[in-house]
Amino acid sequence: MLLAIDVGNTNVVFALFDGRIIKARWRIATDPRRTGDEYAVWLFQLMAIEGIERSDVTQVIISSVVPRAVHNLDVLSRKYFEVAPVIAGEGGWGIEVDVDEPASLGADRAVNTIAAHAKYPGDLIVVDFGTATTFDVVDYHGAYKGGIIAPGINLSLDALVNHTAKLPRIAIEAPEGDSVVGRNTEDQMLIGIFWGYVAMMEGLIARLRAEIGRPAKVVATGGLAILFDRHTTIFDHVDADLTLEGLAIIAERAASQ
Repeated sequence: MLLAIDVGNTNVVFALFDGRIIKARWRIATDPRRTGDEYAVWLFQLMAIEGIERSDVTQVIISSVVPRAVHNLDVLSRKYFEVAPVIAGEGGWGIEVDVDEPASLGADRAVNTIAAHAKYPGDLIVVDFGTATTFDVVDYHGAYKGGIIAPGINLSLDALVNHTAKLPRIAIEAPEGDSVVGRNTEDQMLIGIFWGYVAMMEGLIARLRAEIGRPAKVVATGGLAILFDRHTTIFDHVDADLTLEGLAIIAERAASQ
C-alpha cells in the first residue's frame, strides 16, 4: 500500500492507497516541530483501528508546502516503515511549468495540475480551497501556465474579526436566504464573507476564461468546494481528493522508473 502525505499550511493529510483507491485517511494540524516519533505514535494507533499493519505500507510519498516539516516525515518513513520516501518535486515535476519563476511553484499546485490533467481533458482552471485559495491554469497539453493566489475565506474572516473591536466570530456557512441585505450584524458579516467570496470567484474565473480564449473547465478541490458548489454554477467538477490522487500518480511514475 502507498502512504501519501500531503503537508499544507494548516493540516497534514495522511492517506493510504490500495492502487488508486483510498482505503483510509487521517488529518492532523501542521506543526513543523512534530517529530517522526510523535507522528508514529499518532499514526499507528489510527492504523490499528482500521486493521492496517505497519508492514502493509510498501511505498511513501511526501508533498509539502512547509519545507521544515519534510525532515521529520522522512524520519517517520525510514525509521518506522523502512521505506525511503518519494519527495514530490525532487528532480522536477515532469510537466512544463510555463511561468517566470518555475522553481517557486508550490507542491500542492503542481500535484493538482498533474492530477487534473490526468483526469479531465482540455484546458482547465483548478480552484483549491486551502489556507489560501488558488486558481491555476492548466492547458490542454498539461502545462502549468500560471494562476492567482487569493486569501482563503477563513483568513479573510480572521482578518475581519481580529481587526475590529465589536464584530463577533461566526462560522463559515451559506446564508439562509438569497437576500444580500442583512438585518443584524451576524447576517451582514456572513453575507459579506460568503457572497463576497462567491462574487470574487465568479469574477476571477470569468476573467481567466476570457484570457485563455478557449473553453476551460473548472475543477474545484479543498474542504469548502462542496459548500460553494451548492450556491454557484461555476464548477464543472468538484474533486475533493484531487491532491491525494495526484500524489498517487506521481508515486506510480516513480515506482516504474
